[in-house]
Amino acid sequence: MGGDLADVRLWAGELEAVHERFVHRFSRSEPRESALAYMRGLIAPLQRKNGWTLAEEAGHAGPDRIQRMLNRIEWDADEVLDDVRQYVVDNLGDPDAVLVVDDTGFLKKGTRSAGVQRQYSGTAGRTENCQVGVFLAYATDRGRTLIDRRLYLPASWTDDRERCRRAGIGDEVAFETKVAMAKAMVRRAITDKIPFRWVTADAAYGFSKGWRSELEREDVFHVMATTRHDTVVTRWAIDHPVHDLFDGLARQKWKRRSCGSGAHGLRIYDWARVEVRPWHRPDRRHWVLARRSVARPQEISYYIAYCPAGTPLDDLIRIAGSRWAIEECFQSAKQECGLDDYQVRRYPGWHRHMTLAMAAHACLTVLRARQLDPDKAETDPLSSSTSALPKYDG
Repeated sequence: MGGDLADVRLWAGELEAVHERFVHRFSRSEPRESALAYMRGLIAPLQRKNGWTLAEEAGHAGPDRIQRMLNRIEWDADEVLDDVRQYVVDNLGDPDAVLVVDDTGFLKKGTRSAGVQRQYSGTAGRTENCQVGVFLAYATDRGRTLIDRRLYLPASWTDDRERCRRAGIGDEVAFETKVAMAKAMVRRAITDKIPFRWVTADAAYGFSKGWRSELEREDVFHVMATTRHDTVVTRWAIDHPVHDLFDGLARQKWKRRSCGSGAHGLRIYDWARVEVRPWHRPDRRHWVLARRSVARPQEISYYIAYCPAGTPLDDLIRIAGSRWAIEECFQSAKQECGLDDYQVRRYPGWHRHMTLAMAAHACLTVLRARQLDPDKAETDPLSSSTSALPKYDG
C-alpha cells in the first residue's frame, strides 16, 4: 500500500479516530499506545507482519511491548469489538445491510496454537494443519467489513481441559459447532440493534433447519445456500427434496441474471424459484431458489429463502450473490491488514489480534466508502485527501 504524505496522514488520522473509540478499554498507557502502533503496523507496507517487524515499525527495540499487549496485559477484546462495530455502524450503517457468515482457515505448524489440528481449510481447499475462525461480515452498498469473530475449537481440544488451560482457554469454554457460533454472532447483532435486513451463508451453515427456523421465529429475512439433499414442505409432501422441485420446470421460468461481480467479471447464471410452505402467514413467503450454470447446466446450487411477500426474484438473487462479500473481506483483510499474520498461540491472543486487524480493515473500508461518496466527502473533515486514496478493494 504505497501513497504520498497525504495518504499517510489520512490513514493515520482515521486509525487514531478508530483507536479513540476503544482507548478507554485499557487501564494503562502502554497497551493503549501498543494497540495503536499494532494497527499502524498491520496496514503498513511490510513484507511480513510479525512481532519483530511490527515492533520495528513502531520504533520499539523489540517485540516485548506488543507481545505483552496481545498476551499478558488484561483487556477485553469483546468490549473493543463492540466499539469497532459501532464505528462501522456509524459510518456504514444501512437498514438494508446483509449479514454474511463464513469461516476461513489459518495454516499453522505444530500442535500448541489454540484450536489447531488437521482439519478442512476452505482457504487451502483441502485438509491441513490449521486454525479455523468463524466470522460475520457486514455488507452494504457503500462497503463491507468484518464485525465479529470466533475461534473454532474442535472436540479434540475441548475434551482435553489441561491442553485448553495451557492455551488460555477457560474451563467455561465448551465445544460449539460452527453453526452454533454463527447463530450466536447473529443473535449478538440483533441484540445490539445492528441495522440490517438480510442474513446469508453458504451451505455448511444454511443446511441447518434449526438455524433457519430460529431466524424465521425472529422474523429475520434470509437467503441461505443448502445442499441438493435438503427437504422442504410443499403441497405434495412434508419432506420434498429440493432438487426434485425443478425437474421439468418450464424454460420460461428460468431467468438469466448476474448475482454480482467476481474476479473474472459478472457472475451470470440461470435462476428459478419455486414457492414452498404455502400455508404460512400471508405477508411472508418461502422459496427454494435454483442457480444453474450456463456452461454446465447439470451443475445446480440451491437456496432456501424467507422474505416479505412481493419480494422479486432479482432481490433474492442479489442477496444470494452477496455471500461473496465475506470472501472479499477475507482476501483484503489478509492482504492489507495482516489478518493471517500473527504469532500468538493462546486463545485470548487470537481474538485480540483478530479484533485489531478487523479494526484496521474497518478503517480502510470507511475511507474507501468516503472516496466513493462525493456527498459524504464534501462534508467530511478528512475529505480533502480522499481523492488520493489508492484503489483499495476492501
